[in-house]
Amino acid sequence: MSDIEITSARTLDAGTLGRILSENNDLLPWLPRVHSAAEEIMYAEQMIDAGWVTVARRDGKAVGFLARWDNEIVALYVLPAVHDHGIGTALLEAAKSECDHLGLWSYQANTAATRFYGLRAFRQVARTDGSGNDVGLADIRFEWARDAG
Repeated sequence: MSDIEITSARTLDAGTLGRILSENNDLLPWLPRVHSAAEEIMYAEQMIDAGWVTVARRDGKAVGFLARWDNEIVALYVLPAVHDHGIGTALLEAAKSECDHLGLWSYQANTAATRFYGLRAFRQVARTDGSGNDVGLADIRFEWARDAG
């Protein structure tokens, strides 16, 4: 992971981060497409403008990002071409180094995310039927605390 640099996002990263988000969503056949690629870029730009986003860079290029509002992880995405290269872990560890506890939601159908978070000491604390999210898919609440693991 030493070749991964974690930095604050810049406004000019919005297009790349929106593309990373779109490419990941395109890989999930069970996930309804409710936003266009342009809307995903706009969403990335809004998170960047709010100061929520850290970016993983390899050779100066953005290859993943984590958006966090206070102790809540709002988004964690890695360029599909470099999945399983430690980038998501590096982003998550950077967030953990700044917080004593973190929480996030993930879809129950996203078994890869469930495995990923479980291996990084996040506990499942709740499950819902999805009536509270924008796509209506069942989801899982994950939480991590420094003193718990």
